[in-house]
Amino acid sequence: MKRLRLILFLSFTIISITTFATTWDEPWKDKVIKEADSFILAKIKSFDRDHGVTIEIIKTLAGKDLKGNIEITDFYLLQLKSSSGQGAQFDFTGIKESYFFIKKNEKGNYCIATPTTGFDYVEGGKVNATYRHSYHQALVPIDIYEKTMSAIFNNYHNQSYDKKFINDYVKEFLSRKPAGIDSSELETFFGQHVALECIYHLRLKGFYQYIIPYLNDTSNLHNQVSAARALIAYNTSGCKQELLKVISDTTRGNFVQVICIWTLTAFNPKELKEKLIKIKETASGEPNGFGGDVMDPRVGTYFPTVKEALEKLIDTL
Repeated sequence: MKRLRLILFLSFTIISITTFATTWDEPWKDKVIKEADSFILAKIKSFDRDHGVTIEIIKTLAGKDLKGNIEITDFYLLQLKSSSGQGAQFDFTGIKESYFFIKKNEKGNYCIATPTTGFDYVEGGKVNATYRHSYHQALVPIDIYEKTMSAIFNNYHNQSYDKKFINDYVKEFLSRKPAGIDSSELETFFGQHVALECIYHLRLKGFYQYIIPYLNDTSNLHNQVSAARALIAYNTSGCKQELLKVISDTTRGNFVQVICIWTLTAFNPKELKEKLIKIKETASGEPNGFGGDVMDPRVGTYFPTVKEALEKLIDTL
């Protein structure tokens, strides 16, 4: 099997995957971090596709301290949707250093989340980083990656983090006009992606007015998605109305509409039940998801239609 580089349908950077007959439901990054024990940086010593990867730990950034060489031989969030006789495999071809989210399972084995997530590898002085989902990666400077991801890890594990750095970083990037994905704006675009995702993971307050322009940036799906996620920190009537505008606007992409529904779900908006029922009548039932290559093993990742997401929300109200 060969390492591929693909530009995915909804992805905004090139990511490295392996072509598998086996497929799985890829978890989102918050679940990956919440269930990990340690966040580390390590050298790749060797790997065997069927048996695992041996790493030499450079440093532990957060969580349980790990040292020396360890073998990662299993996965802690692998939910198979289809399986060949070959099964899920490890592939670290060409990767020399990587950050890992490590968990030790009940058998005493060290694990990553799946073969395609639970690690963010270093390349060219930057990190191919996942803040949302492995389908959607960003190239992030090493120092920014370490500070922001350590903060996210520590927050999910009820530890303190450098709030001043995070707040200053978020304000710096979101004070700028929403960037696009052409080469001249890409660095700013990635920085804004990290800032918005930090608001989501850390539930940061005080940035509502900065987020709305990104939600309304209809030229850039990824800005809309990250903004819709970031609004989970703002359970207000005004925020709910902004989310409703997107959910009811049939010109908006189905993907971002579902993210808005998921954010609204977190608010338990009982007062909006009748409006949501009305919106559901004309909501899209078209297949929805990340797109990408049909041979990608993550093709089994669940993502509902707009109508399905609305039905699930309404059923809870």
